[in-house]
Amino acid sequence: MSRESRQTRSLQTDLKTRAEPESQEMYIEGYFAVFNGATELWPGAFEELAPGAFDGTLGNDVRALINHDTTLVLGRNKSGTLELKADSHGLWGRVKINAADSDAVNLYERVKRGDVDQCSFGFNIGAEETEWRDDGTVKWTITQVDLHEVSVVTFPAYEETGVQARKAEVQQHQQRQLEQRKHNLKARLKQCH
Repeated sequence: MSRESRQTRSLQTDLKTRAEPESQEMYIEGYFAVFNGATELWPGAFEELAPGAFDGTLGNDVRALINHDTTLVLGRNKSGTLELKADSHGLWGRVKINAADSDAVNLYERVKRGDVDQCSFGFNIGAEETEWRDDGTVKWTITQVDLHEVSVVTFPAYEETGVQARKAEVQQHQQRQLEQRKHNLKARLKQCH
């Protein structure tokens, strides 16, 4: 898969809201990504995040968005309104809600009611491992990401361009295998003559 193309991955999560009455501050927090949880992209094709995939990227200028919309910024780590950390479970984040931002407050209330409980993250692949299995299945393990944004989303979706790129990679692998089998067969036929 192209390392230059921006990717998004989504998951059902357990987002929570938290209010601190003494300071009147509101937060949305939860895991934006989890490790070692294989997602089936299509039958026989899996992808997962390896522990440590976010090491080295949390210092990036990362934004928290609503539905990946760059005009709806909830927080930013450089301004101290977005806190991110990776632990043994995944990428955890907390967004400090701006009480003067009606979009942010509305989203906070939707999360609080349970109407919105999913998240996603946008990134580029830094490094990955591919496991071509004997049974014809394949699994990609993303070992390093370049994180750009995290989003609270209404409908999580695996970006279709990412799926298409993965499918093209599988087709190329199958074509190489076929060419290798043809080459081996021709070599055996030459030995017989």
